[in-house]
Amino acid sequence: MEYQYPIDHDWSTEEIVDVIKYFESIEQAYEKGIERDQFMNAYRRFKEIVPGKAQEKNLCDEFEEQSGYSSYKAVKAAKESSAGDKIKMK
Repeated sequence: MEYQYPIDHDWSTEEIVDVIKYFESIEQAYEKGIERDQFMNAYRRFKEIVPGKAQEKNLCDEFEEQSGYSSYKAVKAAKESSAGDKIKMK
């Protein structure tokens, strides 16, 4: 797909890379499936970078608008699954 990931230009290069990894994990959950633990690790790192709910919502809404993939639904599915499970979104 051709779209840009939402980023904050005040983040460090490492933070930008980690946020992109989180958005890629959402894509993977929709396209092929992803191990729950791998997804949750990416989400926890994302939350270290974006601790505020308002900024998280803005970034994730922008990502969903561009990609069609819901961060909220992927996180919800991951939280409802067990360690070792694979999450695959429909």
